[in-house]
Amino acid sequence: MIVFRYLSREVLLTLSAVSAVLLVIIMSGRFIKYLAQAASGLLDPGSLFLIMGFRLPGFLQLILPLGLFLGILLAYGRLYLESEMTVLSATGMSQQRLFAMTLFPATLVALVVAWLSLSLAPQGANQFQLLLNKQDALTEFDTLEPGRFQALRDGTRVTYTETLSDDRINLGGVFISQKNVSSDKKDRGISVLVAEKGRQEIRPDGNRYLILDNGYRYDGNPGQADYRAIKYEEYGVLLPKPDVSDEVTDRDAMTTRSLIGSDDIRSRTELQWRLSLPLLVFIVTLMAVPLSRVNPRQGRFLKLLPAILLYMAYLSILIAARGALEKGKIPPALGLWWVHGIFLAIGLGLLYWEPLRLKMASRRSALEVARG
Repeated sequence: MIVFRYLSREVLLTLSAVSAVLLVIIMSGRFIKYLAQAASGLLDPGSLFLIMGFRLPGFLQLILPLGLFLGILLAYGRLYLESEMTVLSATGMSQQRLFAMTLFPATLVALVVAWLSLSLAPQGANQFQLLLNKQDALTEFDTLEPGRFQALRDGTRVTYTETLSDDRINLGGVFISQKNVSSDKKDRGISVLVAEKGRQEIRPDGNRYLILDNGYRYDGNPGQADYRAIKYEEYGVLLPKPDVSDEVTDRDAMTTRSLIGSDDIRSRTELQWRLSLPLLVFIVTLMAVPLSRVNPRQGRFLKLLPAILLYMAYLSILIAARGALEKGKIPPALGLWWVHGIFLAIGLGLLYWEPLRLKMASRRSALEVARG
């Protein structure tokens, strides 16, 4: 039990450190992406951390298997390098027994990954999709920031205001440039509106207007001298009505219960993918234990790169098989299980190859001694 607790603690500590580093790297990249969208007015800046919270379970379900794989390689690699594994081997610690002890932390990780992939990640994806639906319903004035030019998603209008009240109703120093596009999508020049101030109004019929005061409107085509200038005391611009949709169509946002028993190929693929992630944990553990065996003279990082390449090959083939299964290129009965079968065979080969090689070498030496 002392050895068991020691090995489990080493694996779990290294797993936690590696997973934390990977999570920070991935979350930072995603946060920068969402921050750029918020800066361009596509997202509400106040919802950034909420979005990251909804995306966190989806990141963790892929990070934890890799963290466990690297944790076993680094933790056991250090034990081999400091000859602790040599001492354990002298007391009867075989590769198979080491793998059996490693199954305890692997089972804990698999249970967490199963909870994430089957329950928490779909809930997060569902809330993330609903949040995006609300973001799509925002007008440019809901995300407008004073002192910055902001374009609509379709690029047809650019808005600028020098000042903006806290309730986002009153504007000062307004500039609006809008493309005039006909029904057949032909460009008919641009319209430029400038005004000393403006305000948003909601009429009884639910329509929202931007009312501009004391300004000018310029219509024409760039490069031509046929501009028309109109001075106005009050000018109204109709704003699009918010259209919040509660519909979630992404497969990764559907509950696992709704996927079970479905005849849709995409739903069945999504279900197999969610079940594959906990299974992935046990197979990468099977591969990591023999791959962590290193010669102290070679260093602990000798097998790290080939091991990572093997893991990336496993995950890449699994993702490719998922896409092929969704397109009907792989029989549904075969599904994603053949990928796990191939790497399960590789893991078993790695686990039993070294003892088998030593046993054959011992027999060969015994035969040579007997003949001599």
